[in-house]
Amino acid sequence: MGGSIAVGLASSGKVNASDIVLCDVNEATLAKYKAQFPAMTVSTDNSAAAAGTDMIIVVVKPWLLDEVMTNLQSQIDFKRQMLVSVVAGATLDKLATFAGADSDHAALFRMIPNLAIAQGESMTFIAQRGATEQQVQAVTDLFAAIGDVMVIEERQMGACTALSSCGIAYVMRYLRAACEAAVELGLYPDQARRIMLQTMQGAVSLLNATGNHPEVEIDRVTTPGGITIKGLNAMEANGFTRAVIEGIKASVK
Repeated sequence: MGGSIAVGLASSGKVNASDIVLCDVNEATLAKYKAQFPAMTVSTDNSAAAAGTDMIIVVVKPWLLDEVMTNLQSQIDFKRQMLVSVVAGATLDKLATFAGADSDHAALFRMIPNLAIAQGESMTFIAQRGATEQQVQAVTDLFAAIGDVMVIEERQMGACTALSSCGIAYVMRYLRAACEAAVELGLYPDQARRIMLQTMQGAVSLLNATGNHPEVEIDRVTTPGGITIKGLNAMEANGFTRAVIEGIKASVK
């Protein structure tokens, strides 16, 4: 995810690759990104990379957070630098422990993007503590370069994560199922994929353009006695809506 964020920002045209410092313990990984964006600075030294930056984005597995931040916290000027965590389950309270005596003055951000961030199409959620309006705007503007951004209350983070970050997998599962049905009905897999991708893109564009609730557009295409309502009713009879609702609820920790 850290690499995807760097790629998304550097590819956006709104952030200079030269303003990004990417850190990783794996030099081969760093070399790959350096080859793609020569102006980007890469380093295996977190402390050196953090020095002098305006914003520090920590993207590690949850079990590595304590180790990484213990080594890094003494190098962070919490009164000046913004700390953004993209670590699953790391609360703002948890991040505040790393700021120690400066926790009351620290600008702390908890952020969850999704898999489409490298393509500039992420849905990113941000919760914050202690940040000024200008700092919140700076973080929002940065990640708006690689998708949509929503500033939320921290209590909403679980629901938003299930709906979007996990939700990409749920959308993909629907896409897979629809393509399998299409093949059974006589289409080739590449035809089914092309049809479904355009259909999904059209649905998104339609809702964005009209601002309507999905049910409004569903009503427009379900003519009395028609084939669409028969298909919808068959899906409901097999538990479609309940399966989606229960799946999303199960994703909330």
